[in-house]
Amino acid sequence: MNWLKSTLASVAGTQEPIYGPGAIRPVGTQQTDDAPYTELTKEHLRWRAYSYTNVETQTFYIMADNGTLVFVQIIYSNIAGIHTTAQFNTKIYNLSGDGPHIWFSDPLSNYMFDESMLSFAADNISLALNEEGDAYTLKSAVNDDCLVNLTFTRTCPGFAIGKDGTTYFGTDPENPWGSMRHAFWPRCTVEGTITTKEKVYDLKGRAMFSQALQGMKPHHAAARWNFINFQTPSFSAIMMEYTTPPSYGSTIVNVGGIVKDGEIIYAGTGNTATHTGASQDKESDWPEPTAIKWEWNGKTKDQQEVVAEINGPLGPRLDRIDVMAEVPGFIKTIAGSVAGTRPYIFQFSPQEKLTLKLKIGDTEYSEEGYMFSEATFIS
Repeated sequence: MNWLKSTLASVAGTQEPIYGPGAIRPVGTQQTDDAPYTELTKEHLRWRAYSYTNVETQTFYIMADNGTLVFVQIIYSNIAGIHTTAQFNTKIYNLSGDGPHIWFSDPLSNYMFDESMLSFAADNISLALNEEGDAYTLKSAVNDDCLVNLTFTRTCPGFAIGKDGTTYFGTDPENPWGSMRHAFWPRCTVEGTITTKEKVYDLKGRAMFSQALQGMKPHHAAARWNFINFQTPSFSAIMMEYTTPPSYGSTIVNVGGIVKDGEIIYAGTGNTATHTGASQDKESDWPEPTAIKWEWNGKTKDQQEVVAEINGPLGPRLDRIDVMAEVPGFIKTIAGSVAGTRPYIFQFSPQEKLTLKLKIGDTEYSEEGYMFSEATFIS
């Protein structure tokens, strides 16, 4: 009966019953002292293209040396095993605040994967992983106003928490009815350009790559999200945290890591994101954060203690996204019209540098860098 209720909710958008925290197996349960995370190989980077309701994304967050902030993203989705669709998103942020951001969201036609499921292509677009498995090349002429030619090369190993980076939802551990997976390349170089009708953007600089799979309706998996991508000359610090709805015990799942070129310092689940300041946003009626404290706590492979912190004001909001108003139609279909679901994303990228304070064993580091972060409220 629980499976039937969940399936109905997944297709029709109905409210899920209260299963409790026993109906979720957070990714941290996969961890062992010897294997808190998995270094990514090509095998881990395959598109899954499941036949049931899910949203799969590959997203690149770019911080160019010249200060330009961009993200590019391919979304592949399946609605209830009935309809699949794909979308390409590009966002070039106006950091000065004197005009709108440049946003393109284009549906893709004749999309396909290569035989290995490592590369994606559609009419006028391709995202290809190289033979070595350490670089993606993205080329797009889907939109004449946004021509993309970018190459992302990882400079340290990628990781997923535990064995496969996946949290499973369902009352029967052997037959989960939902899942959430994240895998990362936290530190990459990027080279190439995006050409709009107004200018050519040189995006040589630093990037971070996130591969995600949401194997259930978004508002059933998570009610809140926090995300940070922080890049300094020497280190990268990332964190992805979500809180489930009450149906799964309002469980907090947090994955993150600290890396430098050539090395993962720490990757695990001993992290927290705390909104230390907030103001009520009138349009969305959500408590928009004004300051956040990000903390990482864990151990290196050789069991040295790792403690890291980024703490400070978020500055003026970069953007507020009314998801139901702006995302492609297929996401609206997945989200459904559920009472109490008001998805808004608040994005921040302070122009004043923040500081990563990092302690590895007895050695302390302090280094300034730039941040891109999101705080998402759904229900």
